[in-house]
Amino acid sequence: MVSRHSAFYSPLIATLAGGFLREEGMEASYSVLQPGQRSHLLIGSGEVDLMQSAVSSNWGPMEEGLSELPVHFAQINQRDGFFLAARRRSPRFSWKDLEGATLLADHALQPLAMLRYAAHANGVDWSRIHLVDAGSPDRMEAAFRAGGGDYVHLQGPAPQQLEKDGVGFVVASVGEAMPAVAFSSLTASRRWLETETAAVFLRAYQRGREWVDQAPAAEVAHAESSFFPGIDPDALARTIAVYQQLGCWDGPLEIQRELYEQALEVFLHSGAIRRRWPYQDVVISPSRRDAR
Repeated sequence: MVSRHSAFYSPLIATLAGGFLREEGMEASYSVLQPGQRSHLLIGSGEVDLMQSAVSSNWGPMEEGLSELPVHFAQINQRDGFFLAARRRSPRFSWKDLEGATLLADHALQPLAMLRYAAHANGVDWSRIHLVDAGSPDRMEAAFRAGGGDYVHLQGPAPQQLEKDGVGFVVASVGEAMPAVAFSSLTASRRWLETETAAVFLRAYQRGREWVDQAPAAEVAHAESSFFPGIDPDALARTIAVYQQLGCWDGPLEIQRELYEQALEVFLHSGAIRRRWPYQDVVISPSRRDAR
């Protein structure tokens, strides 16, 4: 299961769409987390084996005093994958342009914390942005298409499709505007990670992640096209290419400690958490045997 559906998570999507899991003799279902569902409960009950999530998803429950949470075992992205699209073409966009403007911002905990940190890193007075919570990403896109807002804050390929349709213009990448960070990762129970199924999955996932990082963007987009109905192939390919150029899928399979610490900095800056949660309480390294 994935907490979000976006081309940003192509390393996981390609594990299925690129046939890497099938080549290991395994099939898997793919679904999106629905409102009201909580990943740690789905994993704890065995309803879901693994989830696309983020290290930050553990911090809220930990601050509530919960324990026996899933662990994060493999990196998906080491950059934020959101973009800012403007209603008007702006070849010389500055983050300061957001001051006094109306921004349809994703108000989910991590996207908003990252956006706020990026704005801070670029000298923006956060209090001067007119933030609008238009709801889910689909509703945000619909609101922007209907004329709401000067800017909209979305993951790819939605902003690239807006640009293809002449409705908006991508002017900034949040990931490019801030340091690398442990943005999204794979999480599962310690018990499941000890199984042969987990070892097989990890081999397929590592191959899929390397492929989406290195293969021609159009080739990746073609393989994933069935996961993105209604998205123009060129818009999807452009999205893949931008994520490759940003280095979202670079780096080792392991969730690196320095990226974890940077994620803590982002959340502490936003006030979303109250303390630094230890790396070893959230992250486990993939087995060297499994990742060969």
